[in-house]
Amino acid sequence: MAAALLAAPLVAHAGPAESRDALARAGELLRLRVESGRVAREELSPLLLVDARARDATSEGWFATEAAAALQQAVGGVVRVCVACAAPRVWVEDGRMVYEAGPLSLPELARLDAQLRGDAPAARAAAWVEEHAGGVSLRIVDIGTGRVVFAQNVDPGLTEMQASERVYTRAAELERRARGDSLTQAFVDLAVLPGQHISLDWTDQWGETNANLSGVTLSLVDPIVGIGAVHYRRTPLWNTLVGAKLVVSVPTALTRSVLGESIDELDPLLTAVGVVRVPFGRSNYGGLLTVSTQGTVGLGVSLLNVSVLPVIP
Repeated sequence: MAAALLAAPLVAHAGPAESRDALARAGELLRLRVESGRVAREELSPLLLVDARARDATSEGWFATEAAAALQQAVGGVVRVCVACAAPRVWVEDGRMVYEAGPLSLPELARLDAQLRGDAPAARAAAWVEEHAGGVSLRIVDIGTGRVVFAQNVDPGLTEMQASERVYTRAAELERRARGDSLTQAFVDLAVLPGQHISLDWTDQWGETNANLSGVTLSLVDPIVGIGAVHYRRTPLWNTLVGAKLVVSVPTALTRSVLGESIDELDPLLTAVGVVRVPFGRSNYGGLLTVSTQGTVGLGVSLLNVSVLPVIP
C-alpha cells in the first residue's frame, strides 16, 4: 500500500480521438461551472481521483493520465490520484482485522486519505471518471457530506448533454405545471414614432408548448392612464409575439360614472391595440410595432423581463 497517493501527472498520451475529445469537453464544462460560480473552487480542491476506468484494454495505458490532466486543468488546484483505492484494504482496529475489496464508501475514502496524505490538506471531494462507448462520464462527490457536486455524461459533440438538458427542461416544466406555478413574463413597450404607445404588461405563459401569454396591461400613453387585458401568441418565426390589448381609459370611465354623460374626452372608453414584438436574439430587448384603434401606428422597442434598471439586462 506504499505510494498510495501520487501527484497527478500532466503529460497526456495518445488515445482514441473520441474519448480524448470527450475528456476535454468534460474538463471545459467543469471549468465553466467553476468560473461561473455554480461550483465553488474550494469545494473541489484537494480533489481525490478515486477511479479512472477505461472501457477496454486499448485505453488502459492513457485514460487515467488524461483524466487526471483534464481534472487538474479544470479545478486549477491539487488533484491526487488514489492508487490504493483500487486495491483490497486491510484494517486493524479494536483487536480485529478487516479485509475489504470492491468500491470504497465515502468514510473509507476519508480514512484512507487521512492515513496516506501526510501533512497535506484533507481531500474535499472525490472524482470517478469512466470511459463508455459514447464518450466519458464524470462524477464528483463531496467526501464530507456525500453531496453530488458535478455529474455529467459527455460525448465529443455534447449531443448527449443537449438531449439530457431537453429532457430535464421538459421534466421541470411538467413539475411546474403539476404544482400550479405560473411562468410570468413582463414587458415594457415604448413605441414612439410616428405614433406613441407606452405600456407595461404582466402575463402568464401557458399552453401545451407555452405558446400563449395572457395577462393585464397598464397603459400610460394611447390611452392615457388605462388598464386592460392582453393576449399574445408566440410564433416559430424568431419567437415573435403577435397579439392585442383591450384597454379601458380610466379618466373617461371616471368622468362618465361621475357626470353620467359623455363630454369631450381625452380618449375613447375602449381602445384596442394590435402588437407585434420581435426579440433581438436571446437578449432582453426586442423590436415593437403597435397599431391602435385611435389611428396611431408606432415603432419602438420592448423591454423583456428587465430589472428595475432597464438598461441592465
